[in-house]
Amino acid sequence: MNNDSNENIKNNEESHDSKMVSGAAWMTAGSMISKIMGALYVIPWFAWMGGQEPGNAAMALFQVGYTPYGFFLALATAGVPSAISKQVSYYNALGEYEVSKGIYKQSLKIMAFTGVLSAVVMFFIAPLIAQSSPSANTNEAVIVMRSLTPALLIIPAQSVTRGFIQGHNNMVPSAVSQILEQLMRILFLLSSAYLIRQVLGGEVVTAVAYSTFAAFIGAIFSLGYLAYKIRHMKTALDYQPEQSVGNVSVSPRQLIINIIKTSIPFVIIATGILVFQMVDQLTYSPLMRQFSDMSPEMIEETYGVTQGNAHKLIMVLTSFGTALSIASVPLISDLIAKNNMNEVRRQFSKAVQLLLFAMFPAAIGMIVVAEPLYAIFYGHSNLGTSITQVSAVMSIFVALYAVLGNILQASNLTRPAIRALLTGLLVKVISQVLFVWLVGPYGMLLSAILGFLVSCSMMLVIMHRNTHYSATRLFRRSLLIFLISLVMGVGTWLVKFGLGFFIDYNSRFDSLLALIAIATIGIVIFGSLALKTRLADRLVGAKAASVRRKLKMN
Repeated sequence: MNNDSNENIKNNEESHDSKMVSGAAWMTAGSMISKIMGALYVIPWFAWMGGQEPGNAAMALFQVGYTPYGFFLALATAGVPSAISKQVSYYNALGEYEVSKGIYKQSLKIMAFTGVLSAVVMFFIAPLIAQSSPSANTNEAVIVMRSLTPALLIIPAQSVTRGFIQGHNNMVPSAVSQILEQLMRILFLLSSAYLIRQVLGGEVVTAVAYSTFAAFIGAIFSLGYLAYKIRHMKTALDYQPEQSVGNVSVSPRQLIINIIKTSIPFVIIATGILVFQMVDQLTYSPLMRQFSDMSPEMIEETYGVTQGNAHKLIMVLTSFGTALSIASVPLISDLIAKNNMNEVRRQFSKAVQLLLFAMFPAAIGMIVVAEPLYAIFYGHSNLGTSITQVSAVMSIFVALYAVLGNILQASNLTRPAIRALLTGLLVKVISQVLFVWLVGPYGMLLSAILGFLVSCSMMLVIMHRNTHYSATRLFRRSLLIFLISLVMGVGTWLVKFGLGFFIDYNSRFDSLLALIAIATIGIVIFGSLALKTRLADRLVGAKAASVRRKLKMN
């Protein structure tokens, strides 16, 4: 009997591990592929804008529009996929399929309202935001911001549908829809940029406005795909009323109240990263005018490098944190519904370890290859290289914040999570002035690192108080991952240093060859050490053990 019980527990653990790893893998694939496409398109886009100087100005203008757009989009939708996913997973676990149906239908109504409201508000307050932005031309900033409002009308419905599907522990449609959305967005973006700048000789602001309007085009295709998938997969919508357990009865009004109550904390946590960026957008120009002798054009350009160019590169890294947080919410919520706290503890620790297993080597690797990487996308720049290196460090804390914030909410620890965010944000705002005064453009990033560090530390403590996970084991495992990543970093730095005698990092082609060589060696070093120490076995499971045996690394 005990053997059977132990076997069942082991099978359940493996099932949960499989869901966590599989869900994270799919969401990571979707997110990373879309982010890589989002980084690669910059190469022709930057060139068609007219080279490095107009390219940096165009990127600054692009970012000036996208930061408030991202904030309003987050207000309208950011908490919705995770909130819907949490509730649908919870009620599906109880067999209450009728409640899950109601959640989806009422959510669509709510999102129709918030989408229209956010679009209208952003359209009318765009001039006010533009006046405080680092853009050298306020009118151009307004045009770019307003070109993004149509996307706010359609993306909320897309977000609800993604959340509903994710609530069934199926991450594939969401991942595919992300890729499709990005692909169609980029096709429109590049076509319009080439036509306006290279064929018609149009203004940079016109090309940027069409580039940002492309978000609407991508959203249409993504929503169409999700609508098709939801008709052809097994969901709560396919169950008849009599197939639902029926122990829970919730009125439409109560459902709306519950959805809003569940979504608000997710919205607050999700907008945390964007609020940090908004602080930069609203304070960078005034602070640099106060503490430096930079011209408005130079302030715009350095802002473009810091918040535009480098940010696009680290988004590829932070996408793993976003993906893992999305995958972990329905799983943790399901375990909470079943009051399985042992598994909650284990899956929390596993999620953090998986995140660091990806982020430590990726961030350290980016620090090493920052020079050739930046040169490939934007041309050689000492400022761009060093900003990318600091941004790579920041990406670890941004990704960790995304995972911890969502897991705390899935564990019904929303108030402490929000308190941790607000404390970190206060640290960011206070330290912003000091850091920008001391180190200029780097100050935005250093204050963000400090703020996210404070928030993440508080979240780890909160989770420990409520679940009593093994902090010692988590620390030891994290230290091992960091040390292995550090060894990889030293090895790849030596390779980069040696290649410097033979290639010119000012050349895009030479930089690409160097990047491929350095990245390949880095993967081999980290992979070998992770397999040799059996770290990969503990985190990834049987597949890693199988690879290790095939390579005779027992």
